[in-house]
Amino acid sequence: MGKRMTLILGGARSGKSAYAEAYGRQHGGAVLFVATAQAGDEEMKLRIAKHQQSRPSHWITLEAPLRVGQAVRAAPLTPLVLVDCLTLLASNLLLSLNEPQQESDYHRALEVELDELLAAYRAHPGEWLIVSNEVGMGLVPPYPLGRLFRDGLGWLNQRLAAQADRVLLLVAGIPLAVKGE
Repeated sequence: MGKRMTLILGGARSGKSAYAEAYGRQHGGAVLFVATAQAGDEEMKLRIAKHQQSRPSHWITLEAPLRVGQAVRAAPLTPLVLVDCLTLLASNLLLSLNEPQQESDYHRALEVELDELLAAYRAHPGEWLIVSNEVGMGLVPPYPLGRLFRDGLGWLNQRLAAQADRVLLLVAGIPLAVKGE
């Protein structure tokens, strides 16, 4: 295995999280699972509980809706880190800003978050899997906040893909290599 970063992209329900978790199970060792989801309603609470129950008991779950890099640096060291997902992290960041959200503030917040995430990766000796939604193939959102989110996540994905050793695109559960082996 060794040090490597893989960005796993895909649309909603493309199988990207399932792929990342299966990879973690095949790894067999300790996994730090970084969850960015927040339980804002009953449906989300049920989704989170279902995901928690599906993970192996020896995995360490770290809930970090913001400041993922800082949280990982403070967590126990594992050979594999799985961040699921940047989509919710970008949403959490956007919604944490004062209204009305400004593009410059959002971009700055995304840059800080990404810089901290990359610093944590560089300081970590193991492999990382980072899951995110590919938002560039969907419809243009009909409202300003949706467009701001889409543009921010698209920028974040591009920056991370440039740094990643591997980029996979999941389509209907099938991984397609975009970059790397």
